[in-house]
Amino acid sequence: MAGFVSEKIKMKSEARLAAVQATYMIEYGQLPVDEVIKNFVNGEVGRYVIDEDELTQREELVEVNEMDKPYFTEIVRNVQKNKEALEKAIMSYLAEGYSFERMDGTLRALLLCAMYEIINTHDVDTKVIIKEYVDLAYAFFAKKEPKMVNALLDKIAKDQNQGDRI
Repeated sequence: MAGFVSEKIKMKSEARLAAVQATYMIEYGQLPVDEVIKNFVNGEVGRYVIDEDELTQREELVEVNEMDKPYFTEIVRNVQKNKEALEKAIMSYLAEGYSFERMDGTLRALLLCAMYEIINTHDVDTKVIIKEYVDLAYAFFAKKEPKMVNALLDKIAKDQNQGDRI
């Protein structure tokens, strides 16, 4: 049983990574949602990530694990469907002087996916969702952005649990 749960968790983690990548591609590539989803689900895109060895400064392509395709599809479709409301909600949590529009595209995609999941996922503890997205932030960024992601998502989750704002 433990192996099954572990595999299920890995597949959800991979779905989150792919959802961030797909959300980025849709926005910055001006690509149709259905086409991007199909390309990820069929394995035409997102099968490999670049792994950088800090000691040798060498990069290599590493194949990612199988993802939870229905979960990936749900996140991407619903982020796109509710993008304006999700962006507005995120903006309401940003400190003065921060602008969602001026953030890095990958960071924006990550926050959109995280916000969607925090609001709509009820079968996974919010702390798990936050940890997953903070880990993704560390995969894409240095220390500043992941810390901001952690603080922002914690604040959103706290309000969500209290029934505020969102």
